[in-house]
Amino acid sequence: MADSLLKQQAPEKLTPKDFKSDQEVRWCPGCGDHGVLNSVQKAMAALEIPKEKFAVISGIGCSSRFPYYMNTYGFHSIHGRAAAIASGVKSANPDLEILQISGDGDALAIGGNHFIHAIRRNIDMTILLFNNEIYGLTKGQYSPTSKQGMITKTSPYGTIEQPFHPAELALGAQSKYYARSIDTNIKLTTEILLSASKHKGTSIVEILQNCVIYNDGAHSLITNKEKKDDYQLVLKHGERMIFGKQRNKGLVMGGNGKLVVVTIGEHGITEQDILIHDAHTPDPHMHWLLSNMAAPEYPVALGVIRDVAALSYEEKLVQQIKDVQANATIKCMDDLLNSGDTWEVE
Repeated sequence: MADSLLKQQAPEKLTPKDFKSDQEVRWCPGCGDHGVLNSVQKAMAALEIPKEKFAVISGIGCSSRFPYYMNTYGFHSIHGRAAAIASGVKSANPDLEILQISGDGDALAIGGNHFIHAIRRNIDMTILLFNNEIYGLTKGQYSPTSKQGMITKTSPYGTIEQPFHPAELALGAQSKYYARSIDTNIKLTTEILLSASKHKGTSIVEILQNCVIYNDGAHSLITNKEKKDDYQLVLKHGERMIFGKQRNKGLVMGGNGKLVVVTIGEHGITEQDILIHDAHTPDPHMHWLLSNMAAPEYPVALGVIRDVAALSYEEKLVQQIKDVQANATIKCMDDLLNSGDTWEVE
């Protein structure tokens, strides 16, 4: 009888479908955002957190329509301000699971200041940075991550600006968690989101995402079915950095302090020579090197690149309040009235 009662009271296990809203998804057919949405809903179901404990906050852009498609609390905010609003929501409601959705233009141009300071403060939330290297919603202007020389509607002769590298911004702002995935790899993105949720502090997850209309093929070198294994290095903490279609390539440290791609079995190189990934080391040097690798010279690093434990902003804020209350001489109105201080109300 008791077992039967417990089964009746047990919360129903959520599925990805439970996180899908009744709204029509209006992204272009073939847009990489569809894959990310799928990954997020899978991850939320796997976390086994009640739907009312999630809040999805977005800015402005194609990806920022995300809250409409989620059966959770959400806020479609204004351009570049998603991090500020998400920070406030988390600080006022520390028990909420916050997911912030931003594109490369939304987060790194008008929202750049909020982006780096959310990281610096280490607000406990996950920021999904959709990086398609273009402004899609406003019809194809170059963005802060567009490659130099790229021809767009606002750079008809090619942009002359140096692009931002999101990882460099994050690590420069003292990021404790940085991961990277790609829209076509739903399984990897789901795994990263589960890891990001468990991390206490600001978790930055860059998604290399394709815009089929204004920048189709931006990441084609690493998504091409024939070549992707040679240009993708999926990192796992504690495992050797091995990649390649034949699983015979890896990374070693060169004498000049730079990473070098080698082939196992050539020039005396064995599997034991390949570097082991340490996502938890506080020293960001190796994480910096890994996150800056670019094809075709190197594989692009995917997976959790950095995951370092540190107190979050909310944890420090709650502790500070407790400390102030514990040391306060005036703890209630009677203490104030009997304190002997003279004060006047006009």
